[in-house]
Amino acid sequence: MEKRNYREIGNRRPPFKKDNADKIEMIFGLRPILEALAAGKTIERIYLQKGQKNSLTADMTEMARKAHVPIASVPVEKLDSLTRKNHQGAVAYLSMITYLPLGNIVTSLFDEGKDPLILVLDRITDVRNFGAIARNAECLGVHAIVIPSHGAAQVNGDAVKTSAGALNRIPVCREHNLKETLDYLHNSGIRIVSCTEKAEHSLEENIDLTGPLAIVMGSEEDGISPEYLKRSDLRIKIPMVGKISSLNVSVASGIMLFEVLKQRLAQK
Repeated sequence: MEKRNYREIGNRRPPFKKDNADKIEMIFGLRPILEALAAGKTIERIYLQKGQKNSLTADMTEMARKAHVPIASVPVEKLDSLTRKNHQGAVAYLSMITYLPLGNIVTSLFDEGKDPLILVLDRITDVRNFGAIARNAECLGVHAIVIPSHGAAQVNGDAVKTSAGALNRIPVCREHNLKETLDYLHNSGIRIVSCTEKAEHSLEENIDLTGPLAIVMGSEEDGISPEYLKRSDLRIKIPMVGKISSLNVSVASGIMLFEVLKQRLAQK
């Protein structure tokens, strides 16, 4: 396939626009999105018209894959609902944050003599839940939040607002393969602790949660994926006495992280 230098296509300003609902920039059109990818812009998500296949879409798909940018194949009606401009079958949103490499964060924390506390989110898709979790994480001492490149909430204006600005303060890492990420954390000496109703231990048992930790929280629909549970060093459930059998994931994350912080403070 012929390689193109998309930075050199024309001298025009790319057709960016502000999305009124989320206050984030939208890019529409195949070439402008390719230019943004080539320039290293942090793109939150790309919507590509279903069935559209040509050299530009092939290049876009490859570049997005390398950058771990999710692409959704959608009907043209979806694109028309996002913008009235000539989108040419492609719309993208620039991210409101810059995703950071997890490996660099973990290495730096160990070099500084700190015990990493990483929060791994499995398929948290509600933006307000995600924002609330980020707020909990920043308040309770989490060093980084890890999300998957596919199946995660969009980091938009609602998420940042719900986080009370925490998403501008706490590092967020977007990982292509959470299984490999958990393996990396485990091999780095970080204990994987999953919060799940299927756990054999309860938080009331005063389980040791000191030292390097990665706390895994799952979706409200079906919890943590089985392949991630298999990689857990410890599974913990939150004790409940009411008739409702589950907590909102943002509340559950706050309870788990508070227990970790309480134990860490007790060590000082």
